[in-house]
Amino acid sequence: MLQKILIANRGEIAVRIIRACAEMGIISVAVYSEADRHALHVKKADEAHSLGDDPLAGYLNPHKLVNLALETGCDAIHPGYGFLSENAQFAEICARRGIQFIGPDADTIRRMGDKTEARALMQSARVPVVPGSEGNLKDVDEALALAGKIGYPVMLKATSGGGGRGIRRCNDEAELKRNYERVVSEATKAFGSAKVFLEKCIVNPRHIEVQILADRHGNAIHLFERDCSIQRRNQKLIEIAPSPQLSEEQRRTVCELAVKATRAAGYENAGTVEFLLDAEGHFYFMEMNTRIQVEHTITESITGVDIVEEQIRIASGLPLRYSQDQVQKRGFAVQFRINAEDPRNEFLPSFGRITRYYAPGGPGVRTDTAIYTGYDIPPYYDSMIAKLIVWGLTFEDAIARSLRALDDMDISGIKTTRPYYRQILNHPDFHAARFDTSFVEAHPELSRYSEKRSKSHIATALAAAIAAHAGL
Repeated sequence: MLQKILIANRGEIAVRIIRACAEMGIISVAVYSEADRHALHVKKADEAHSLGDDPLAGYLNPHKLVNLALETGCDAIHPGYGFLSENAQFAEICARRGIQFIGPDADTIRRMGDKTEARALMQSARVPVVPGSEGNLKDVDEALALAGKIGYPVMLKATSGGGGRGIRRCNDEAELKRNYERVVSEATKAFGSAKVFLEKCIVNPRHIEVQILADRHGNAIHLFERDCSIQRRNQKLIEIAPSPQLSEEQRRTVCELAVKATRAAGYENAGTVEFLLDAEGHFYFMEMNTRIQVEHTITESITGVDIVEEQIRIASGLPLRYSQDQVQKRGFAVQFRINAEDPRNEFLPSFGRITRYYAPGGPGVRTDTAIYTGYDIPPYYDSMIAKLIVWGLTFEDAIARSLRALDDMDISGIKTTRPYYRQILNHPDFHAARFDTSFVEAHPELSRYSEKRSKSHIATALAAAIAAHAGL
């Protein structure tokens, strides 16, 4: 078993990994920039080391992180998600320097990170893919010719893209001409590669992903699926496990396809295979994420499997503890990404000091976060500041409990997406599990809500007034 792990990340995922290490008797080492000096992951880890003043450079420097791991006596690095989590060079440097990278090897990351190579691999394994270019596009003329054959709308995508970036929908020839150079520019800036490819646009699909685990002993299993259709501009907002929209036959089909894709990739560790589901009920492979996902929490809630702990065990060379027939699902879990954004103002980022934070509790309620009262949210990172995870025996139970938990949660001092999620939950189409990736754009009225003051906020104000009146 690994003994000491450097966590090459920050925020709530770093705290999540630190907790898993503590339960496994493993020493955790946190890293931080000056902007994160007072962050919760720094306070909770067994050790914490500075990466310097720059808020981003240290988190993105693979050589510096591996050197620090060696200097502090670590035998492994957990990359979390974001930053260097899907960086093949990082995994390569770890292997060369004798540090265990908690994730797949560099070749797998590189192969699955190249979307055109991943498509070709899936086609050879008879996993259905969206019709599109056989490789990278040479120029806009080739894109126009192919779009003419497969029909509009089409999607232009960065070959090395991820996280919803480097993607543009083109509804006609004019939009394709206009967007081509934009996507090339976005891909170059965001991913260091100008390569792009083209796919047929599956209009208003449902976004279904399957959590997989695979070890170096040839075992590969799925932990069922998640529905990630509630998203804005290709960024997920609410995730549900299992999908309330799938039949058991569809669930069996997509999970089997995910395991087939995992074996075809020669994959090891935790990963996610993402699919689009069209209106006719056909699944199409979209991509494979070679890391833990933000939404791994809801899979843990319905299966009882600690995915981070399994990652560490697999990286230690141990076989999976579960066979496929031993993995059972129970109930429904919903995750809400609590972002520091103002939905009533075009989701404008809202950074600043948390003047009050109260986490909801009760049966089936979990909060993963790195914020606390008095914490200053720095403006340099992703806007997600917390994840609220709610479990219920039925989908209806999960919705009712989610509404209560969202009401219980109090984050003052900044604007968040918390009240916006209440509007989504109360929509009849969400209740009836009738939604796809167009849901948010189709319902702009949901962001025009009146924000109520929470009960806890009112109680605090009353207590302060009483204390002031009493001269306390």
